[in-house]
Amino acid sequence: MSRSRTIDTPDIEGSSASEPASRKHVLDLDDFSQEEISAVLDSARSMKEVLGRDIKKVPALRGKVVVTLFYEASTRTRISFEEAGKVLSADVINMSSSGSSAEKGESLLNTGLTIQAMGVDTIVIRHPHSGAPYLLAQQLDKVSIINAGDGLHAHPTQALLDLYTVRDKLGSLEGCKIVIVGDVLHSRVARSDIWGFAKMGAKVVLSGPNTLMPPDLIRSNNNIARSAFASLVEVDTNLDRAIEGADVVMALRLQQERQHAGFLPSLREYIRRWQVTDERMARANPGAMVMHPGPMNEGIEISNSIAHGGSSVIEEQVTNGVAIRMALLYKVTIGPAQQL
Repeated sequence: MSRSRTIDTPDIEGSSASEPASRKHVLDLDDFSQEEISAVLDSARSMKEVLGRDIKKVPALRGKVVVTLFYEASTRTRISFEEAGKVLSADVINMSSSGSSAEKGESLLNTGLTIQAMGVDTIVIRHPHSGAPYLLAQQLDKVSIINAGDGLHAHPTQALLDLYTVRDKLGSLEGCKIVIVGDVLHSRVARSDIWGFAKMGAKVVLSGPNTLMPPDLIRSNNNIARSAFASLVEVDTNLDRAIEGADVVMALRLQQERQHAGFLPSLREYIRRWQVTDERMARANPGAMVMHPGPMNEGIEISNSIAHGGSSVIEEQVTNGVAIRMALLYKVTIGPAQQL
């Protein structure tokens, strides 16, 4: 039965009557409308149903070629994109800077032009420099670009899987209180999450040391300046206060490899004031969920008991990431109004 079952477009793309226009690239969530985000989340629900079958395979992207171009190490994002493409029957080619012509000095643009000339359909790129996916999107006219993380700037597919996980659990994002804790300054996930949750009507509160908050957020909190980005969030450095009434608490990895400029007084002080613990979660709403984009530093930004406790949906985030990336690969490679 599973072998012959198919999904037609309304199931994958949501309501065919109100489906937003197709988009060629996914670079961040700042240019997504609420309707478009909802359509992606609806599509991911159908994709997750495919992942639950005995035979996890549909011919949606048969004959299409997807290249994952990763200039940074990755486990979750890279593997989930590879699985997503293969479940949709695409030919997936994994490429990294190591072992490629990048080691010989080839520029990102020339690498992109070379890949495009080979006739691929979609490039999924992770790069240490902010803006790298935008460069390829501007210069390559025959391929779609999906940003799998660029510098400290954005990680839209992680944000979409976070949105999906919360909506799947709570039924709606409207009015939810989302508390994001920790190293926001260095987190591209946090920036994309802020755009996504705020656009879907959630209240976003950031908590952590002032030194690990983006400067524009701290300035706006002190009424010195207020950018469009800063207007989406509140900042409360007291986590015990910030977590009160929360529906979702998301701990961010403390990126210790970047902690060379006196961002923290000490690791012990950070753990004491900002680790997500059972005692702190007791201040949140009953049934509040705990999230983490991974990889985790257990015992630092999150306690072991919370990371693996009943309120944790961290493993579900990973599962949902495959469904979201399936939905996005389908969206940019095929677009709406197509038949599987």
